[in-house]
Amino acid sequence: EMGRTAEERRGEGNGKARRVAACLWLLLTLPLASCAQKQTVMVPMADGVKLATDVWLPSGDGPWPVALARTPYNKDGIKGEAANGAGMALVVQDVRGRGASEGEARPFFADGWGAHKDGLETAEWIVSQPWCNGKIATFGGSAVGITQYLLAGNDPPGLVACYPVVACASLYHSAFFEGGAFRKCLVEGWYKGAQWPDYAMEEPRGHPVYDDLWRSVDLTTRAASVKVPMMHVGGWHDIFTQGTIDAFTALQARGGEGAKGRQHLVMGPWAHGIKQTKVGELQYPDNAKWPEGAPDEGQWLQTFLLEDGTAADQLPTVWYYVAGAAGEEGAPGNEWRTADAWPPPSTATKLYLAADGRLTGDLPPAGELQYAYDPANPVPTKGGRNLTIPAGPFDQREVESRPDVLVFSSEPLAEALEATGRVTVRLFAASSAKDTDFTAKLTDVYPDGRSMLVADGVLRARFREGFDRETLLEPGRAYEFAIDLQSTSLIFNQGHRIRVAVSSSNAPRFDPNPNTGDPWRANDRTAVAEQTVKVGGDAASCIVLPVVRP
Repeated sequence: EMGRTAEERRGEGNGKARRVAACLWLLLTLPLASCAQKQTVMVPMADGVKLATDVWLPSGDGPWPVALARTPYNKDGIKGEAANGAGMALVVQDVRGRGASEGEARPFFADGWGAHKDGLETAEWIVSQPWCNGKIATFGGSAVGITQYLLAGNDPPGLVACYPVVACASLYHSAFFEGGAFRKCLVEGWYKGAQWPDYAMEEPRGHPVYDDLWRSVDLTTRAASVKVPMMHVGGWHDIFTQGTIDAFTALQARGGEGAKGRQHLVMGPWAHGIKQTKVGELQYPDNAKWPEGAPDEGQWLQTFLLEDGTAADQLPTVWYYVAGAAGEEGAPGNEWRTADAWPPPSTATKLYLAADGRLTGDLPPAGELQYAYDPANPVPTKGGRNLTIPAGPFDQREVESRPDVLVFSSEPLAEALEATGRVTVRLFAASSAKDTDFTAKLTDVYPDGRSMLVADGVLRARFREGFDRETLLEPGRAYEFAIDLQSTSLIFNQGHRIRVAVSSSNAPRFDPNPNTGDPWRANDRTAVAEQTVKVGGDAASCIVLPVVRP
């Protein structure tokens, strides 16, 4: 069974953000045997900075294959007995500026292909050691999954496989920002919980536009550099839902030789972790823990480090959990499926927003609705893809009752409807502001009235034409905004309603837009924005669902 995270092993007192963020399942499926004591080596990087690195070697004569984890959470939380007992060496390293390592702490920016290439130089050091047989495989979750992606983008010597869990390959699009809006609660909560120095926040905050800094930590821009198979593991309510999927699809389609066509994906109903059955306010069946036949970290590393890796090619490409109505006996869904590709075949189906609050498959008459968005009184976050505050599906009725939230509901479904894939809201809207945000939520409304969050998203208006440029609004002019709600898999049961809620804030999940059009964080000024949402006719706002037919 996959074990607890490294942070959890270090004690409950370290705080939720640090416990959950490591997500390291340390090969506990492997047999135990004797091992030599660890050695701690200060490994020099090209600029002279030395990184603290624990080396755990099995008893007996080597050389051995190496399991590698590079962590910002203190290498001492990861032990080598299980790996050594299976005949692998274990190397665990504190990344630059963290734990016992030297240097300036720059979360992830020293791990890619920018000025510093710490992951690559570490791999080069490992394969040069007499105790390494030339094979390296990586493992770990969250931040330790991200360092795997960044290492793989350098095509390091010896790397044969990776197992990133609840991680992402593009730090701009999937970690620090979403839809161009700063992920305030996630980023600030993680920095504080993991005790990063204050200066470390200034670099990402100073780059609100997708630029060369972010390209240096975006594996999707250099997928062809990756040459190894990976098992990508994520969750529908995780902070990195789409980031995990985007990493899989980029490498599966555009990876280099050895990577293209050899990626695997597991997507469960989880938040930031795996094997959960209680997510948010919903209780899923025990089968939600893990799909039968999908290898865990220990099995994956054993396949590539102790065997030739070909067994992985016989596995399904994708395992995904189709959620169903929680607590409703006989409800369809709540089951694992496999697929040869992601997403599975579906039909893009529009449900239109109507001025009378309906959500309908028929094009409604033209109309418009107004609300005022005050950044001093933002819509409070209740569930969703969070880390340091409650995550997952929560009842949205309390926030839906606010005057700055527009709600659109379908009739009770005559038959169950499955949505599996990426969800988008196409919103036609105008604002009195030069810049503002538009948010959207998809919920599953149970017969008892609960409006359970399925997915949500945001778009900062100045980024409507692309995240590498800023284009302010002409006040009063209507534009089309595409709000990405990322991906999900859910069967809305018969008798349930599908609901869309539109607003302009979701705080502290997203940093509230001040509505001024000024550069981000330039000053403390705010303004109230008068928002107009257009429906029907030639400006037919809608949600586009990936409907899977029985």
